[in-house]
Amino acid sequence: MSSRFPRRRHRNPEQVTHRKKTMASKKKHAAASDHTATSASQSRRRIGKSEYKDAIAILELELNDVARWLQATGKRLLVLIEGRDTAGKGGVVSTIASTLNPRQCRSVALPRPTEREQTQWYFQRYVAHLPAAGEVVLFDRSWYNRAGVERVMDFCTEDETATFLRQAPAFEQMLVDDGILMFKYWLTVDQAEQETRIAERRNDPLKRWKLSAIDLQAREQYADYGRARDTMLAATHTAFAPWTVIDFNDQRRGRLALLRHLLDGIPEHRIPEVLIDIPPLGHAPLTERLEKRFTPI
Repeated sequence: MSSRFPRRRHRNPEQVTHRKKTMASKKKHAAASDHTATSASQSRRRIGKSEYKDAIAILELELNDVARWLQATGKRLLVLIEGRDTAGKGGVVSTIASTLNPRQCRSVALPRPTEREQTQWYFQRYVAHLPAAGEVVLFDRSWYNRAGVERVMDFCTEDETATFLRQAPAFEQMLVDDGILMFKYWLTVDQAEQETRIAERRNDPLKRWKLSAIDLQAREQYADYGRARDTMLAATHTAFAPWTVIDFNDQRRGRLALLRHLLDGIPEHRIPEVLIDIPPLGHAPLTERLEKRFTPI
């Protein structure tokens, strides 16, 4: 009569030892894997407002060091911010520009091309916005529209896209050869987070201007945008003008990562700051005096 339980087999001592080592190794790797997962989870923890403000304040001071360095040396800084809808492009542009002199730092977000511009060389309308000596120019979307939204939404032909992908590296090589410091960033955002931000824009009357019909159509083509991005990165990621991809699922963490990368990529830029002496006024402070009809409100 056979037992319903299998008969226990006698193992070779060497097999037992090998099995123990294997199990120990698996436990070790599992522990390491758990630690890695925990570390990754912690790295994705959303940064609180107070922690963010403390960190960004330090970077803003260094940005002002860069601005003084640019003015002193006549160098030119060009930053391209690209990414999916709702990724946070406008927010990081505003963060960089907010503490800099607006006469020195300009943000560029061009509207759709006019009829005349559509007949020009594709890069032509962007050239007028390139930085002069001592300036910073931040493109909130740039000529890379052609490889992204224009391609996915059929605003251009495949031949036009192919021409762009062939010409873009040559165009950027000329900019870099002329001495422009150029940085290209792609901001990533998962679709679940994108949906949350679209809903937030829809529900907030102060943010509805950010939501367009194109944004809503793009929701249905998330994968298409991803494929277009991959083609673009493969064709235009070069040694002289490389792409840097930043995770912007947490916009605060993303801004900090982008700013740190930007500052680390700029040559040594600390120069002595000359403080302006403010002598005593020499008399009692005066008050404003206007005619009665111009009484301040």
